[in-house]
Amino acid sequence: MGASEDGVAAEGLGAAEALGADLHLDLTGPGSRRAVLIGALREAVRSGRLAPGTPLPPYRSLAADLGLARNTVADAYGELVAEGWLTSRQGSGTRVASRPTAMDAETGVDAEADGAGAAGPVALPYDLVQGKPDPAAFPRTAWLASARRALTAAPHEVFGIGDPRGRVELRRELAAYLARVRGVRTRPDRIVVCSGAAHALRLLARVVPGPWAVEAYGLPFHRALLGEAGIRTVPVAVDEDGARVDRLPGAARAVLLTPAHQFPTGGPLHPERRASVAAWAAATDGFVLEDDYDGEFRYDRRPVGALQGLDPDRTVLIGSVSKSLSPALRIGWMVLPAALVEGVVAAKGEREPHSSATEQLTLADLLASGAYDRHVRRMRQRHRRRRDRLVTMLAARVPEVGVTGIAAGLHAVVDLPAGTEGAAVAAAARHGVAVEGLSGYRHPDDGSIGEVRRDGLVVGYATPPERLYEGALDALCSALRSALGSPCVETNERAARI
Repeated sequence: MGASEDGVAAEGLGAAEALGADLHLDLTGPGSRRAVLIGALREAVRSGRLAPGTPLPPYRSLAADLGLARNTVADAYGELVAEGWLTSRQGSGTRVASRPTAMDAETGVDAEADGAGAAGPVALPYDLVQGKPDPAAFPRTAWLASARRALTAAPHEVFGIGDPRGRVELRRELAAYLARVRGVRTRPDRIVVCSGAAHALRLLARVVPGPWAVEAYGLPFHRALLGEAGIRTVPVAVDEDGARVDRLPGAARAVLLTPAHQFPTGGPLHPERRASVAAWAAATDGFVLEDDYDGEFRYDRRPVGALQGLDPDRTVLIGSVSKSLSPALRIGWMVLPAALVEGVVAAKGEREPHSSATEQLTLADLLASGAYDRHVRRMRQRHRRRRDRLVTMLAARVPEVGVTGIAAGLHAVVDLPAGTEGAAVAAAARHGVAVEGLSGYRHPDDGSIGEVRRDGLVVGYATPPERLYEGALDALCSALRSALGSPCVETNERAARI
């Protein structure tokens, strides 16, 4: 075999060049050899022929196989690593990066699932579904340091049968942290550790009888699990000031609220309504169940304390680290009135069935060391910057939509003209964007309370890695313009990027 176009002899390979897996690439087409190689590798990843995690040959080996200069292949690898198609780590070589399922560029159809027997949800390249933090943002170094300290100091009993209330070390730190940050009034013996909000609701459903009043907009999953537990839910209207607690049904024994940041429409519960619902609980011997799902993340307003601080004897505070750290940890908590502690512990059982004792100790150390506070502050700044980019791009490219619920949390609501929500969700899917419509969060009985239908998208801005976020916003704006029948609008900033 003679010398290549780039002047590299393909014969007389050294040992390093002879190593590595074979890789078929079609290098026909116009352009420089480097550009053609980048295009071929990108297409192999996009089509799914090179699956996530697949190791690539060393650049010297691939250069020899393809008859290219080593620098040409090394530059191509470097470019694709920078774009996020590949990853490169010392000791593990170059691999295909983890990416969503390959999509058809025109239709948005999963290329692997587009068959007669295909089933299951389609993965889209851009994930703007609410409620999920970016997994890459997990504070691994701080968590590892806390885990080492916690395990070093852990008593032997930690490795025995777990206390259903949770580790006392974590309950002590939670009592102090929640008092300082959320204005909660409690003691460690009134905190029960659980695996998250869903677990908390399942336990409370066995202790607090129904029916429960719930906000007209909320998580369908929560309503479903309550229904499975025999709890009937009755909707309460929601407006810009939160739940209309002046309209609580007389038969309700409890009310489930998101007072710090109404989910998903946004906005805190008005101070007068906070006082009103506390008075309702005292007068009716009922309970307020406060889902404090993202209370740490607020941007353009002063911190809103937990409703629990108004009446600790009638309010249950439910929290977790699902938004602040990771849902994979499965650590949450209930701050309970004294009257409910015994019943909840009995419902949970004689031993801890879910949350790892060592992870509880690690979280306790993370709180005590201040590392948790530092992480939350970093993420608050990051989320705010992302929210600002979302709002700015929508205002520039889709000015006919409004954006609400942006003072706190990890998502915003894009308000749409009446009757366009379905078209917007479908257009987003065609553009490779996973996003949910606001109507999916409506209580099925909300018509009985005269709740006015709103069209909108619930857009999460925490999940995409930074390298994909700008593309996700660009695709969302293009989808909205398509759904609303508006001509394409290019901002100067986007045109400059192109």
